[in-house]
Amino acid sequence: MADEQKQQSFEQALEQLEQLVNELEQGDLPLEQSLKKFEQAIALSRSSQQQLQQAEQKVTTLLAEQQSGNDESNGELM
Repeated sequence: MADEQKQQSFEQALEQLEQLVNELEQGDLPLEQSLKKFEQAIALSRSSQQQLQQAEQKVTTLLAEQQSGNDESNGELM
């Protein structure tokens, strides 16, 4: 399961997480099956959170690089 999560896109993981939550909210599952699905949901949530953090870091880096480039250009004009 862990290998599958690493290969899933963020959107796929989110879709699977929503499906698991819906199944759990129905309350029709036996306890053992509910626990297993809950564990899967937690793992997907952690994986998705990590993907979001990586995306945020990349955006921050790109914006910093752009700002740095703009600062250098502005410095040359003065």
